[in-house]
Amino acid sequence: MSAAWVVVLVAGAGTIALKGAGPLLLGGRELPLRAQGLVALLAPALLAALIVVQAFGDGRALVVDARAAGLAAAAAALLLRAPTLVVVVAAAAAAALVRAL
Repeated sequence: MSAAWVVVLVAGAGTIALKGAGPLLLGGRELPLRAQGLVALLAPALLAALIVVQAFGDGRALVVDARAAGLAAAAAALLLRAPTLVVVVAAAAAAALVRAL
């Protein structure tokens, strides 16, 4: 078995253990109010971090290129309350236009 498969299996087992630890440790009790607020903010913060890394990251450097134009176009379309398909098409078109120039 290669090292990559060992890493995948260990990560999978760790994920299962973490997912099972919550219900096991809480035993049907509700989370404290402070913890509920923290959990509610985790997903948007993680999503924002992933978007920034994908839009501006290139290895260990930060880069502003066509992806930034696509992200700006998507943000503008979202502010105008465009449907999701329009947001995706606008982002792709803006990135393609910047790359063509």
